[in-house]
Amino acid sequence: MLTTTVEGVLYYASFLTGLGAPPSSLDWPLLAHGLPYSAAVLGILMAHEMGHYLACRHYNIDCTLPFFLPFIPILSIAGTLGAVIKIREAFPSRKILFDIGIAGPIAGFVALLPLLFYAVSRSTLIPAIEPGPGTREFGEPLLFQLAVWLTLGPVRDGLQVNLHPVGFAAWFGMLATAWNLLDGGHLTYATLGDRSRYVSIATAAFAILMCIFVSLNWALMAILMVAMLYFMGARHPMVLNEYESLGPGRKWLAVFAIAMFILCFTPIPVRIH
Repeated sequence: MLTTTVEGVLYYASFLTGLGAPPSSLDWPLLAHGLPYSAAVLGILMAHEMGHYLACRHYNIDCTLPFFLPFIPILSIAGTLGAVIKIREAFPSRKILFDIGIAGPIAGFVALLPLLFYAVSRSTLIPAIEPGPGTREFGEPLLFQLAVWLTLGPVRDGLQVNLHPVGFAAWFGMLATAWNLLDGGHLTYATLGDRSRYVSIATAAFAILMCIFVSLNWALMAILMVAMLYFMGARHPMVLNEYESLGPGRKWLAVFAIAMFILCFTPIPVRIH
């Protein structure tokens, strides 16, 4: 809460000054204005991880409660690296694996939607500012662009969105959702079976190419994926009921997961000028 609240203060100060300079000092009244962002970003992450956790509890799968990962404000874009849970036993079947894997992204997506539209409704359009040295420029996922278009209307040339701090929490939620689905080994294995290893290799190759040719934003994702392939291999650990069919309902949910990924994905999350 401390690191995300300080990050929220920086976003709040930027919002008040129309994307101007950050505050020179932090006092208690100013820190209070960082709480809405903190509550929003931690709430989205909590919803995501509790989706996984409650699905595990439903199927009596042993797992931990969520662990939140703080990160240094100013050096980060969110004041946190996200949250994780640890699942401590094998999955009994592909259906259970699928349900646990998809519950998190759906729960996080449902949580961020109202926060995104609330934040955009509190945002303003201001004259476009030429980014200075060290300025961070955030990528705009399709879902964000849709929310702006529905709430504020088309953004004319020469204008830009002065986003409410809660909007950055929703933006980080979209980033976490997209990367979770991109790295969705559970979902691809549950849907495709042993063929999912080709998806894992292709996804790692995609992350490396994006890091080299598009943006260094992809460096952490590429390193993590290569490390997982090296230490764990491309094959997902087998479930006890390997040949169980998912059925049409879960296959439609897999299509919905692809739609969530498309809506939340941005190829360059942050550009530093």
